[in-house]
Amino acid sequence: MTQDDDLDVLVRQRIRGLRVARGWTLDELAARAYLTPSTLSRIETGHRRIALDQLAPIARALNTTLDQLVESGRDEDVVIRPHHDDSRGMTTWLLNREGTPAGMTVAKLRVDRPVPADLRVHPGRDWFVVLSGTVILRLAERTITVRAGEAAEFSTMVPHAFGSAGGPAEVLCILDQEGERSHLRPDRS
Repeated sequence: MTQDDDLDVLVRQRIRGLRVARGWTLDELAARAYLTPSTLSRIETGHRRIALDQLAPIARALNTTLDQLVESGRDEDVVIRPHHDDSRGMTTWLLNREGTPAGMTVAKLRVDRPVPADLRVHPGRDWFVVLSGTVILRLAERTITVRAGEAAEFSTMVPHAFGSAGGPAEVLCILDQEGERSHLRPDRS
């Protein structure tokens, strides 16, 4: 089988899988996509080539995008490998792919450093939940202890920095674009 054939099979499986997951019959999806049930059946079973003018309405009817229907199913997309930054005392797992809508980044961090002395400011807001350990959050003159099971949310226009206390801490965080630049990328002084 060629790579094109593999993708063709994958797209057909996705169409059928999304239809079945929604509990729709062929007739229901066909009506929503302005196709005949026979055409849709032949598309799903591989007895008809999929044309772009058919795929776009099918994607809309399934409340998905063409990109999502035709993206490759590469195995390397499955495993998220950590990035170690010993100089910053952090290990990072980026949990969402680049180009995620809304410009947000979801990451797991292992923090093994004290709170840095220099506090940073950037537009936006940061959110995090401590999965294990203890995080010390500095917000301007305030020092806040955030323990496992607790979360924090704050304006990043307030000078801030965070570190761990008493050993490594693991954090799940949501960062906007400015937060990603500030917290996940190495210093660019």
